[in-house]
Amino acid sequence: MEIVKIDNAQEFDKFLCSHPKGHMQQSSAWGNVKKEWEWTGFIARNESGEIKGVCSVLLRQIPMTPFKMMYSPRGPVCDLNDTETVTELLTAAKEYGIKNKAYTFKIDTDTLASNSKYISLLEGMGFKFKEHSAGFDTIQSRYIFRLDISGKTEEELMQTFHPKTRYNIRLAARKGVTVEVRGAEACEDFHKLMLVTGTRDNFVIRDVSYFKRIMDAFGENARIYLAYYEGEPIAGALDVLCGDKVWYVYGASSNEYRNVMPNYLVQWEMIKWAMESGCKYYDFRGGYPDENNPLHGIFKFKRGFCNDYMELMGEADLIIDKLGFTAVNAAQKLAKSTRKIRAKILNK
Repeated sequence: MEIVKIDNAQEFDKFLCSHPKGHMQQSSAWGNVKKEWEWTGFIARNESGEIKGVCSVLLRQIPMTPFKMMYSPRGPVCDLNDTETVTELLTAAKEYGIKNKAYTFKIDTDTLASNSKYISLLEGMGFKFKEHSAGFDTIQSRYIFRLDISGKTEEELMQTFHPKTRYNIRLAARKGVTVEVRGAEACEDFHKLMLVTGTRDNFVIRDVSYFKRIMDAFGENARIYLAYYEGEPIAGALDVLCGDKVWYVYGASSNEYRNVMPNYLVQWEMIKWAMESGCKYYDFRGGYPDENNPLHGIFKFKRGFCNDYMELMGEADLIIDKLGFTAVNAAQKLAKSTRKIRAKILNK
């Protein structure tokens, strides 16, 4: 077992990008995005010295407490049926957490909720699964859309979309919407669209510096797609390429000209980038199937491109410090309750 830091993770990232379970949030690039966290990678090798699995963790001090949280987003990356490798990686991470005074080791592995063998292995190691949730009660969404694009032509893939989605893609093109591929220089324009979207849909938007960090960290593997209508940017998205997948990380749109369906054309152009890059999947990330969920509209939009959605195993905690875990959870519940009360008062 080897421990690597963010400035010495080339071999780690190479394996990550070559593995079918590789995920952008396990990469050292993602560690450079999450500047408030300390990134550490673990490498497990076989007797021949070849890498058989990796796992990265993020460690962060909880403000105004002596406790730290350790989190492995979508890790580990290995053959999840290889219980020996999984155990080696997670045990090494746990020991690292103990050494660094983490109160919990949280994971949300990229595997289906139906993977009972893997889930049983985690439970046997002491992981406790979070109550079922379809909303923002977990760090990552439990439900995702992942479009299989391998071996398909553009025309064949287009035929798998919902008829209304195909119509909207073509409508945007007919109405004169154009899409440009941009780099970090477009972060300001993209951030302005994100602010409009956040105000409209009632969610908090990160500072423009966060989007710049993503673009800088992933370099040529990160793109901003901006849709223009009559010379004005009216929609956009930020995508990241990692391994055999392109991830739809953020999307935004203005309140004007929504009738020309720019978001549909943006998605199609990004999917084509994934195809041109030889990817196997285009990952739309989260969706919420509950019709009463305020984000159900996003679910319906993504489902037009990818009819099947996956239910992942969800979030699990390996409690390292029981007192710390209880204290931090209580504080978080209080903070959440306070935010809800404040929102009700402000909305009266």
